[in-house]
Amino acid sequence: MAPGRYGRPRLTNEDDKRYREHVAQFTLQRGNNKAMRPPRQRDLFGGEAEAALRAWLGETLTISDRRILEYEERRNRRGTMKYREIDAVVLNDAERSVWVFEIKASRTGGSLRKAIGQLRETREILLLLYRKVFTTVLLVDTGIPADDAAVVELIASANPPPRPPMTLQAALETLPEVRTIASLSERSADPDQTDLLRFSVDAIIALAGKENLSLDWDADDLPDDEETEPPPAAETFYSSPDEADDSDDDNPLAAALRRAGMKDG
Repeated sequence: MAPGRYGRPRLTNEDDKRYREHVAQFTLQRGNNKAMRPPRQRDLFGGEAEAALRAWLGETLTISDRRILEYEERRNRRGTMKYREIDAVVLNDAERSVWVFEIKASRTGGSLRKAIGQLRETREILLLLYRKVFTTVLLVDTGIPADDAAVVELIASANPPPRPPMTLQAALETLPEVRTIASLSERSADPDQTDLLRFSVDAIIALAGKENLSLDWDADDLPDDEETEPPPAAETFYSSPDEADDSDDDNPLAAALRRAGMKDG
């Protein structure tokens, strides 16, 4: 039997020695790169929303600090050790299962497709460790068009995006495994399905406090079609390539990480 694409997976935390050495090496490499623009307000909000939702999850679930996934990616008979940070992890050692969360803050439905792509890869790797892998997307809606009419109105506005944003419904039509839920208590018992739980900006304000969030989005001076994601910290590395249609969605550091083969978005 031919070896799989992934091997030697391990969940660890941010203090892991091998992981810290990996971070230090990348930080050194990054220091030689061309300077990149500072994060936008929306970038910052994405990271703040992620932190707020992780804390919210921790109020009802036991969130593990072992959310750094180390694994070997095998290509052309060669293996490369890589890392990816999972937004939140709940472990059930008794049942040999794991529940992983992907948190996105975005104004286009295309971000959901990206999140599902990331979770599919993460599930494939974790199934080497656990019998069942449950997945949930927490999506913060920062202005996703409700329907095609809203997209048309946006394109006709004074500051239209370079390309029409995808509606959430259009994204869902391409993702049959995704089911929308209203609360975590409605999570699916089928690990082959992925739950989607949506949050409004107001919900994040209620969790974190307006004074603790970067909400001056009018100050951002880049095109409106870029996705909003947490600005990756030094230890936030991903490793698998993005699909081509999502290649413009990351902030500059994220794009640089992807080009270096260290980020999947």
